[in-house]
Amino acid sequence: MTISTAISANQPLRRTRTLWQDAMRRLRRDPLVIACLIYMAVLFVVALAPAAIAPLSYEQTSFSDKLSSPGAVANDPKMAGHRYLFGSDKLGRDIFSRIIYGTRVSIFVALMGATISFVLGVGYGLIAGFSSPAVDNAMMRFVDVLYAYPTLILIILLQVFLTALGQQSLEKSTAWQRLIITLDRNSGGLFFVFLAIGAVNWLNMARLTRGQVLHYRQQEFVQAAYVVGASRRTIMLRHLLPNVLGPCIVAETLAIPSYIYTEAFLSFIGLGVQPPVPSWGSMISDGYGALRSDPYVIFFPALALSLTMLAFNFLGDALRDATDPKLRNLS
Repeated sequence: MTISTAISANQPLRRTRTLWQDAMRRLRRDPLVIACLIYMAVLFVVALAPAAIAPLSYEQTSFSDKLSSPGAVANDPKMAGHRYLFGSDKLGRDIFSRIIYGTRVSIFVALMGATISFVLGVGYGLIAGFSSPAVDNAMMRFVDVLYAYPTLILIILLQVFLTALGQQSLEKSTAWQRLIITLDRNSGGLFFVFLAIGAVNWLNMARLTRGQVLHYRQQEFVQAAYVVGASRRTIMLRHLLPNVLGPCIVAETLAIPSYIYTEAFLSFIGLGVQPPVPSWGSMISDGYGALRSDPYVIFFPALALSLTMLAFNFLGDALRDATDPKLRNLS
């Protein structure tokens, strides 16, 4: 027995970590990631129970308190003692309460838009990458055609179509139209926003998934599954899908800020959630006319929008770096 062999035999075996275990370890050591996670956890709690947190309803008005400055006390006898922490808008509505209710819109758009985009993109890319070359070529040319058009224009066109559809009477609509119209009305106009954003932003996810599938389908473990007689469905779901999920999750996390921005832009131009349901984008649109005289009307919703987009951006960048195999030995 050599000296090196004896030394290695006496050393305890170090338990190796998987890529995701190492990524979680590196994320927990980043104070910026912890701060972003705490901030997003607060947003999720606020989005789930805005009525329990907001001091007033988002549609409660007080014309005697129009454009009250931050910290002013309400003059309306019905709201005696209430203090406008962030001021009030041109209709006398509490900006702080409306920002709290607007959190629900941004968080739900981030979650639902990402879910729809992720499911459509991963499913489409998985099928295209695992199909025959002819089917793969036809499916990806369809993606290329859609990709040639500006994403924002497609979202606006789809939102205009869905908005016009929602104005139809239920009696003159088909079964599937009644279903989506009912869902949109029950959600206060949110469902059409989810559908428009998620149904257009899946193209990048489909391309990423297809590229990953083309790479992994040539690996030995997939060929071994063919040899033992595994079905195509089993290979797709049990062997290929788990391997492509990691990069797709990271890419979708990085795309979430663009969904929040798109919803804010749609609400700013009047194609987002329907009034009086508040959205940070619609609040900015309603208050930009008072930018010089009362800048706080748009400052606070713009600040909430900016902080939320920054939190998701920082988390996405950190998750991308933490899951990079080339950086595993550098930390």
